Amino acid sequence: MNTTNPVRSTSLAISSSPWSSLSPVSPLERLASLRQDMDRLWELSFTGRGAQTGAAWSPALDLYDEAEQLVTKIELPGLSKEAVAVNYQDGVLSISGERKGDYAQGQEPDCYRSERATGKFSRDLALPVPVQADKIRASFKDGVLTVVLPKSEDAKPHKVEVSVS
Repeated sequence: MNTTNPVRSTSLAISSSPWSSLSPVSPLERLASLRQDMDRLWELSFTGRGAQTGAAWSPALDLYDEAEQLVTKIELPGLSKEAVAVNYQDGVLSISGERKGDYAQGQEPDCYRSERATGKFSRDLALPVPVQADKIRASFKDGVLTVVLPKSEDAKPHKVEVSVS
């Protein structure tokens, strides 16, 4: 036994735990990875992305909080503005529509691969702040629906002066 060159122990351990790893990964990195896996599972299982033609689908949506307004962008490639409805009521923005397939039902040719989602969709988005319903604007360009929702005066940031007593 060579005592002049001891083998140092590392923090790497092999166990039967699903959380064990052969590389030094922090618990937070493992948790982030698990969350990404769960998000992908949710996306595939429940939103319909990647589903067969005719299945329910849910377009990708982003919501931004700008100083004076909220802005949402929804990806709707291949849809016309006539195929989309935008409604607002009681703090909820609703976007719905339908993407038609290329062929009439029952007239589809044999298909080797079908990844484009078709059918009806509906997204209801509870807004985090009150908005001015009469000033909501929607525009459609390059397959992206943009909805601008001006914040109500109470929801806008206000500067408060601090006095010295």
